[in-house]
Amino acid sequence: MASSRTPQQRGRIPAALAVFLGLMSMLNAGNCDEQVPLILWTSDGISLPSQSAPTAGHIVGQQQLATYLENALNVGPRNVVLFLQDKMSVEDFTMYGGAFGNKQDSVFPNLEGALMSSSSPLVLPSVSWPASNAVIGQLQDQLETSPLYMDPETLSQLRLNASSPALLVFRLPYGVGSDLMSAREILSGNDEVIGQVLSIMKTQSVPYTAIYTALRPSREAASLSVEAGLGGGRSLLQARGGHREKERERERQQRIKERAGTYGPVEFKEGEDTCILLWAKGLSVSILRSGRWEDHDLTPSTFGEGVNPKLHGSSCDKTRAKLVLNYENVLGHRSFKLILAMSQRHYSVSARRWFTLDAVELEYDGTKATFNGSRNVYAPAEYSYRCESVTSFRWPLLVPHSSKDPANQWRVSFEDFQIQGFNVSGGEFSYASDCAGFFSPGIWMGLMTSLLMVLVLTYGLHMIMQLRTMDRFDDPKGPAISVPQTE
Repeated sequence: MASSRTPQQRGRIPAALAVFLGLMSMLNAGNCDEQVPLILWTSDGISLPSQSAPTAGHIVGQQQLATYLENALNVGPRNVVLFLQDKMSVEDFTMYGGAFGNKQDSVFPNLEGALMSSSSPLVLPSVSWPASNAVIGQLQDQLETSPLYMDPETLSQLRLNASSPALLVFRLPYGVGSDLMSAREILSGNDEVIGQVLSIMKTQSVPYTAIYTALRPSREAASLSVEAGLGGGRSLLQARGGHREKERERERQQRIKERAGTYGPVEFKEGEDTCILLWAKGLSVSILRSGRWEDHDLTPSTFGEGVNPKLHGSSCDKTRAKLVLNYENVLGHRSFKLILAMSQRHYSVSARRWFTLDAVELEYDGTKATFNGSRNVYAPAEYSYRCESVTSFRWPLLVPHSSKDPANQWRVSFEDFQIQGFNVSGGEFSYASDCAGFFSPGIWMGLMTSLLMVLVLTYGLHMIMQLRTMDRFDDPKGPAISVPQTE
């Protein structure tokens, strides 16, 4: 982690990195299914203060990782390039990084070149993957900007400013097929993407801080059910007084929660009382430009552990509620708002109060796009509303306010959507009124198919009943029977 190196020392960095990761994998052989590696470096010519690497066998938790990132970003460039792979384990570097002298077989030439050119690389071989899952939220809080999900083509059209922080996220795939070559090819392709991105950043002459990590380990040896059955062994280790075991237990509980996909809803309070709740598994917006749709995922900026969306402008009372989600740098717009306006009133026909989602509005750079949702999104005022999919396309429940409204150039999509704007008690959703009707498309298809089969069967029985048995039969030994045509 020295701030300067001789050319000879720089030439040995990739090999030292691979050997170091290999050593860490042997020391963590019993826990390799619980951690992911994290590598941080800066652009050429930028130095960071030296940070001591964790001791062998130590697992970097969420708080310690936040400290590492904070120390790097307080001094280093605040244009952050995050390469977030779906899965990765330290064994991927030892198996495919040429750790045992066969450097010509390494699938990480661009990554190794970047580390060799950087004067301040930081290698964390064992980061708990709940902590790596929260790295986007930590960077977002420290940079005070929303993440931009990019690809190399989009990055080439973006102009960065060294004085303005940016969080650029590049999602990288990972998969293992029936043979080992599939993982090698995917990792090699990911390394090529890293090389393309770093080349584009170099052409823009903007200093940057790069991070390469993953959401979860690529080699999980034990499932949650197996972990749940190890209570006796865990109790024995805890009886020995190991602080590390207690930390692992807390992380295990956190993993169970994250694997189940549970996180709290967006909550707006008026004073001390919660009055609006919103939850969704996925939230995205798209805009039509030059004949193609450009997508932006708002889920990481809205939901998840440690994510605190900006809700200024929201309000609620007994008859009206408005939830305002404020974002930055969404599809090229510096200021972007997603507004959900609701109201409730008494309906004499049903003799009860109902609430409706009157409008979903997008405000960006002084322009407003409005989707009407009151015809489809409604529920009793004492209930919450839930629907598997609420979109402005593909069986839309949200429709543009008019044919000339800017909403015709936008798409909004909520996946596994639930909202409640009135009568919230205890900070939890009330009983959910589901959007699915009694007769779903599948039920209608089954009924129509059954009706068609009944009609065919009825017609067939009718034709069979019309058949008449012959009352005369021909004897082959006697004269032929003559049947008059008049009978």
